[in-house]
Amino acid sequence: MGGTRSSDNLVLTGGKFSVTDLFDTNSYAHDARGDFLNWAVVDAGAFDYAADAWGYSYGLAAEWSFDAWTLRGGLFDLSRVPNTTQLETGFGQFELVAEIERRVALWDRDGKIKLLGFVNRGRMGAYKDAVALAALNLLRPDTSLVRRYRSRPGGSLNLEQGITDDLGFFLRASLNDGSQETYEFTDMHRSISTGFSLKGRAWARGDDTVGVAFETSAISRAARSYLAAGGLGLLIGDGRLTRYRDEEVVEAYYDAEIIKGINMALDYQLIANPAYNADRGPISVLGLRLHGAF
Repeated sequence: MGGTRSSDNLVLTGGKFSVTDLFDTNSYAHDARGDFLNWAVVDAGAFDYAADAWGYSYGLAAEWSFDAWTLRGGLFDLSRVPNTTQLETGFGQFELVAEIERRVALWDRDGKIKLLGFVNRGRMGAYKDAVALAALNLLRPDTSLVRRYRSRPGGSLNLEQGITDDLGFFLRASLNDGSQETYEFTDMHRSISTGFSLKGRAWARGDDTVGVAFETSAISRAARSYLAAGGLGLLIGDGRLTRYRDEEVVEAYYDAEIIKGINMALDYQLIANPAYNADRGPISVLGLRLHGAF
C-alpha cells in the first residue's frame, strides 16, 4: 500500500509465505526474477529454511526496526516429511529463526550487515546411523529408516554494500549441522558466495543490470560417507562419491529492460565438481529469463 511510515516500527507477518521474503534478503543477490539464478547465490546455501517443495511455509514473524537496527524473529512449520508438498499445520515440526541487521554507510553509500541463526526441530535421520544400519543389512543407506525427533542448527553472515551509485557488492557465508540429513533446502553444509551488481547507466542503459558471482560449497564428512555408500540426498546421489571436491560456481547475467515492465536476461553458470564429485564436470548451464511486472 502506498504511503509513508515511521522508520522506527514493528511489523507482524502471519500466514503462508516464504521465509526468505523476510529473512536473508540482499539487494544485489536474492531474487531469481531479476538477478542471479543459482540457489546458493540468491540465498545462503546452508540456510535450511522451512518450506514445502514450492518454497512456502505457514508461520509467524516479527520485525522491530529502530535507529540503524532491525531485529527479526519467526516460527515456521516444516514439511511433514523432508522436502515434500505437505506442511505441518500445528508446529509439531518447526523452525525457529532469528536475524539481527545493522545498517551502515561506507564511502557515503548504504550497506547492511546481517547475522542469522536458525534451528530445525523435526524427525530427521543422522547420516552415520543410516550407514551403520545399511552395513548390518547389506543395503543402500537410507536416512528415512533412522529418523527420530532431533534438532539441526545453523547460521549465516550476509553483507551488502554500495560502492558507487551503480555498483554494489555482496557476500554471504553460511553453515549448518552436517551430521543429519538436509530437511528442506539443498545438500550443503557450508557455503560462501560473493559478487558484484552493476547498473548500466555508464552505457546509457540505466535500467539494465549486469552481475557476476562466485560460490563454493561443501558437505560434511558424515554426508560424504553416506553418499559414497550409495545414499541419496534431497537433490544429489548416484551411488558413488569416488573423488570428493568442493563444488564451485561462477555465474554471470545481463538483465535488459525491453520495454517498461518487461525484462529479458541471459545467464551463464560454470559449475566445477557438480554434486561434489570431481569425476563430473565441469559443466556449463545457460539460462534465458523473461519477466514481466505490471
